[in-house]
Amino acid sequence: MDRSFHYLLMATQSLFQRSVMAELNGSGLTAGQPKVLDYLGRHDGSVQKDIAAGCQIDPATLTGLLNRMEEKGLIRRCNEDGNRRSLHVYLTEQGWDKQREVRQTMERQSEAVQAGLSEEQRAQLLDCLYKVCANMTDMEGLQ
Repeated sequence: MDRSFHYLLMATQSLFQRSVMAELNGSGLTAGQPKVLDYLGRHDGSVQKDIAAGCQIDPATLTGLLNRMEEKGLIRRCNEDGNRRSLHVYLTEQGWDKQREVRQTMERQSEAVQAGLSEEQRAQLLDCLYKVCANMTDMEGLQ
C-alpha cells in the first residue's frame, strides 16, 4: 500500500464510505444521502447553500440528492419569511428515523476504524484532520 498522504487520505475516505454504505445496505439510501441526513440532524431547517457547504457537495449535485430524498419522504422543503429564493430543508418523521440509523452506523464505523488507538491518538487524529480540512477550505478561497 502506498504510504503517501494523498493516497492514504483518498483510500481512507473511500474505505469508510464503502463500509458505511455496506452497513446501510437495504436502507434505501444512496451515496451522498447519509451525509445530508447527518448534517440535517445537527442543522435541521438549513438552506440548501449551507447544506452544500457543510457537506462539501456541489450545489447542483445536492439539488438532485434533495429531489430524491423528498420523493422518498425523508425531507420537506419550504419557503420561510416570504423569501422565495431560499428553500429551507427539514427532516420529516421518516427522515429523522433514517438520520438516527445513519448516526448509529457512523458511530459504529468510527469506533471500528479507530480500534487500537489510544484516546490521545484519537484526539490527535481529529485535530490533524480538522487542520487539513481547514487548510483545504482556505485553499479553495484562494482559487
